[in-house]
Amino acid sequence: MSSTGSAAAQGPLRPPVHVPVLLERVLELLGPACAADGAVLVDATLGLAGHALAMLDAHPGLRLVGLDRDPEARAEAARRIEAAGHSERATLVPAVFDELPDVLSRLGIQEVQGVLFDLGVSSLQLDRPDRGFSYSADAPLDMRMDPGAARTAADVVNTYSPKELARVLRVYGEERFATRIAAAIDRERAREPFTSTGRLAELVREAIPAATRRTGGHPAKRTFQALRIEVNDELGVLNRALPAAVDALAVGGRIVVITFHSLEDRIVKQTLAADAVDRTPPEFPMPVPELGPVLRLLTRGGEAATDEELAANPRAASARVRAAERIRRAA
Repeated sequence: MSSTGSAAAQGPLRPPVHVPVLLERVLELLGPACAADGAVLVDATLGLAGHALAMLDAHPGLRLVGLDRDPEARAEAARRIEAAGHSERATLVPAVFDELPDVLSRLGIQEVQGVLFDLGVSSLQLDRPDRGFSYSADAPLDMRMDPGAARTAADVVNTYSPKELARVLRVYGEERFATRIAAAIDRERAREPFTSTGRLAELVREAIPAATRRTGGHPAKRTFQALRIEVNDELGVLNRALPAAVDALAVGGRIVVITFHSLEDRIVKQTLAADAVDRTPPEFPMPVPELGPVLRLLTRGGEAATDEELAANPRAASARVRAAERIRRAA
């Protein structure tokens, strides 16, 4: 969901400038499946609707179903879609993307022609310091994509055992100093619970060896990523959502997934690859059609942004896109 823009620079009530990542490639990958009148595209991570608007502009007969758990994002997306004259073709739903089967069932949609996942934190969330996603400004330690959800980052930091906290940082943040950081958090929270991003970011910086601080960006980057993933159950949701999205595709339908770190990308790679193989036992003399691949991979590995896009949109640096097309119904 990352894009350029700074809400702080534009005033607290104005939305950030939105430049969706890998936009041209997404349009190219989804276009063949979504060109026919009546085609349905599910944008499972609507955000500020950058990709969705471009698809609606490009395909006058396309119907959009947009999912987002963030009410601020949905409201801004609705405003932009209305301003572009596409409201009658768009249905925006307050939902997490692993709720996709229930959403389609409620809408009476049997199958769809496209599904897009643009994972990670959205521009609106990242550029609003009060949401607590960024280590670059002091704010409440929150990180909830759904502000109505029960668990905040402060809850994780203040209540998880040092062992569990280290596991979250190591697994979700790929943080090699996870144990040191967790121990430092445990010492400091005994003195006073953590409530702000600034205090946590400073503690992480101090807990990491000085030589390590000089390379690899902000020292708290991996810790904040890990906490965000834990608070929002991002990888659990993704593991549940991807198979459901593949199941929802019509034959000829396409799924496109943009990831921003290796943990997401690994899940996407494995899920799509598993449906793109022939399951005919090797001892059989010929392939069995009902055991053949369900998907055809459309990308060679995880494709990165071009140099031109990176120059215009630095947040695309870690973005990777994978895509597949459904080639038959599962037996």
